[in-house]
Amino acid sequence: MPVETISWKNVRVRYIDQTMLPQKLKYVDCDDVRRLWNAIKNLEIRGAPAIGIAGALGVILGVKDSKAKSFDEFFEGMERVIKFLASSRPTAINLFWALDRMECVAKENSDKPIAEIKKILLKEALKIIAEDKKSCRAMARYGARLVKKGDAILTHCNAGGLATADYGTALGVLFEAKRQGKAIKAYVDETRPLLQGARLTTWELLNEGIDTTLICDNMAASLMANGKIDKIFVGADRIAQNGDTANKIGTYNLAILAKHHNVLFYVVAPLSSFDFRLKSGADIPIEERDGNEVRMILGKQIAPSKVKVYNPAFDVTPNEYITAIITEEGIFRKPYKKSLERLNAIKRYR
Repeated sequence: MPVETISWKNVRVRYIDQTMLPQKLKYVDCDDVRRLWNAIKNLEIRGAPAIGIAGALGVILGVKDSKAKSFDEFFEGMERVIKFLASSRPTAINLFWALDRMECVAKENSDKPIAEIKKILLKEALKIIAEDKKSCRAMARYGARLVKKGDAILTHCNAGGLATADYGTALGVLFEAKRQGKAIKAYVDETRPLLQGARLTTWELLNEGIDTTLICDNMAASLMANGKIDKIFVGADRIAQNGDTANKIGTYNLAILAKHHNVLFYVVAPLSSFDFRLKSGADIPIEERDGNEVRMILGKQIAPSKVKVYNPAFDVTPNEYITAIITEEGIFRKPYKKSLERLNAIKRYR
């Protein structure tokens, strides 16, 4: 079963430091919001749903010791915490969704004592964790319907339990297919520059007993050309209203290759990953990270220190390359602008 990636234990945020895997499974107990910010920024905590959970729990860390006497004073301090946490990473909408949710809950209970508001906020953060676990299982069940016995499935980056509170998004589909007795084979892109596929996804798949083969990112086209890939499942960090999807850099490459080789390309993401305010992927903010992530591999320098580096963390896959989008509410197909309207209505209702 997937490990518990992030949780609330003993008035602290407990999380797996994903920079240590696969060599070491290390849990960190964090009671400081600045330390948590660094954990998000430096990818100790990563994966869109897990980042959202970290944001919600980060609000708790930031306000738990507040001595405010009035709601206005309390809320002003909470707003500073939210703004700070929001500055950690710009692309995954789940972070902003969770922070907005915590803010709304505080406003809705402004007439209550501060001590009571703190309890309500913690309850809401724990509710977000519980909902994520439930949505992971639902996505896995829907996605597994698309998997046939004997399928060879390619995935990119890490969209497993380490990226969520439970079963994962894209990898959850593979876990569920395995649970249903479908013999499948997984191919995993190493996912440069930080090797989340090599370090994290292979670790999760092997732990689940799934036949797993690691490949360099530039080997995917060869595999598809030789008919060795049946389907591709990937996660998402933000999805626009037209179905354009931002995910780990290199996802767009796979989508184009899949289209050329007639390989089915699926995106798996929870409702919290959708940003219906954005008309298309052109509006999605793309995080650009430090060049040393490319100049170095696992702390060892591989390129001249003065060479310029282009290092976007994500790219955007246009909706035309996506076969279907799998969510906890079902499987959505083209035309996405129309099919996702129902999902937008559900999100507004919630």
